Amino acid sequence: MAFAEETHLAMDLIEHCVSEDGLAGWAPSGSCTLSAQHDDSAPDAVLSLAATADDDTDERARKPSGWYVLASRRAGETDGLCREISCAPRPKITYRVAGWVGLGSGAEGCHPVHVEVCVGDDQRVGGGVVVAKAGKWGEIKGSFRIDEDEPPRCAKVYVHGPPAGVDLKVMDLQVCAVNKIPRLRHLRKKTDKVRKRDVILKFSRRTDAAASAAGAEISVLQVQNSFPIGSCITKAGIQNPAYVDFFAKHFDWAVLENELKWYYTEAVQGQVRYADADELIDFCDRYGKPVRGHCIFWAVENSVQPWVRALNADQLGAAVEARLRGLVSRYSGRFPHYEVNNEMLHGAFFQQRLGDDINAHMFRETARIDPAPALFVNDYNVESANDPNATPEKYVALITDLQKRGATVGGIGIQGHVTHPVGDVICDALDKLSVTGLPIWITELDVSAADEAVRADDLEIVLREAFAHPAVEGIMLWGFMQGHMWRSHGQLVDADGKYTEAGNRFAGLRREWMSHAMGKVDSSGHFRFRGFHGTYQVTLKTGAGEVKKHTFDVSKGGAPLVLDMDF
Repeated sequence: MAFAEETHLAMDLIEHCVSEDGLAGWAPSGSCTLSAQHDDSAPDAVLSLAATADDDTDERARKPSGWYVLASRRAGETDGLCREISCAPRPKITYRVAGWVGLGSGAEGCHPVHVEVCVGDDQRVGGGVVVAKAGKWGEIKGSFRIDEDEPPRCAKVYVHGPPAGVDLKVMDLQVCAVNKIPRLRHLRKKTDKVRKRDVILKFSRRTDAAASAAGAEISVLQVQNSFPIGSCITKAGIQNPAYVDFFAKHFDWAVLENELKWYYTEAVQGQVRYADADELIDFCDRYGKPVRGHCIFWAVENSVQPWVRALNADQLGAAVEARLRGLVSRYSGRFPHYEVNNEMLHGAFFQQRLGDDINAHMFRETARIDPAPALFVNDYNVESANDPNATPEKYVALITDLQKRGATVGGIGIQGHVTHPVGDVICDALDKLSVTGLPIWITELDVSAADEAVRADDLEIVLREAFAHPAVEGIMLWGFMQGHMWRSHGQLVDADGKYTEAGNRFAGLRREWMSHAMGKVDSSGHFRFRGFHGTYQVTLKTGAGEVKKHTFDVSKGGAPLVLDMDF
């Protein structure tokens, strides 16, 4: 797998070098006063400035210097610091922002701090956000990319966010191009450790225990990886033969894009239709693809159909109960997963009208009606470090609150509608969510880039980060074919069925994550290989012309898997 850019990537666009003699090029943005300060109690941690290398460190990563710029007398949330990037960012290159931020005088509790990168006439192209705690330094991460073909005439970095009167501190902020090559090396090693296992196949004849299969030719072929990768599907899509062909060849699971959502199944009050959902589920049954249940409710108000929004509290409560009974009972035992109330970090429609316990009630009642499926939370921007409403910490707090109220949360959904992803930023979010001990799924993955090479690179970054992380148990793409996707410039297949560069990259990764081995059984009657978790078929051909086939599974485990293969 070759990325579009491999050179020049170690170059910094800016390096924050504040000292008592100056502000390193920082200037006020809006109404505030800047000064250079030093903090002897700066955080005792390494700042992540670039991609992780083979030894999980980077030679340019370092501890905070202690020098920072203080923005005081701020009159509003948009007031803070700015600095021009002297070296213009190159088009189609992903850059990342990293530094430490803190809150000074006037701060109580937590407040979001934003880093924004703007080009031209203040066109925002990316950045990052962290929710900073009073009295503590917090690491901020972000990313941006110039998608136009020409470099911008100017680019600036802005730091702002806390309320008026709260002093803002910025330490060691850097902007540098992402070097993907060492990160790829690291991920391949991590993948080998997380997703593969040593296997020893032992052969002996049932009729003669003394005889062995030494010298026999052997072929081991993986027929299924135990890590599922699927996609959403639509009623219109399955009418297209090229769509069906790609889906059948490359995906293990499915989810209905819209056809199971409440606004789709009951657009008009009392007129419930499951015909389209049933048609898609029957289609998946014919191809042997498990289907995720998406979704029972949707917490964002503008995604709730008008007749539901018009109900009073009593009527809404009754409608919620009817939806639970109707949907969950109808498909009892049918779905291995349910997303119960979609996007609770970004919406609170039901909570605002029915009280704080309603979200947990939805989980409890779903589990009562159908105990089989794992019940998921599901939200967006959690992996991107760019949304103060969707930080990993807030997601963990939401899950903890649901659990305290008796909800059995069975999994964490990260949607993954990403733009200019940075691998270690994604990994950092996954690490923070993994403390819950819950399985994580990437539930709605798509990447959007008009440039096919950039799109292929972005897709590979997210897929490799997810596949290499031990807490992630599956990936679902949010579409794959042009004309049948919610998001533009995300297709793996053109409208005529031709694979894009991203489609070829995806298919290549699927091949890479399947293990095959050939050779001869050794003098002890053993054959050793290391392979991905999943299902295998072994074919043994002896000198006498006998051909025997066996099927076996390689499960997770640290110790070598030893299997007796009688023949």
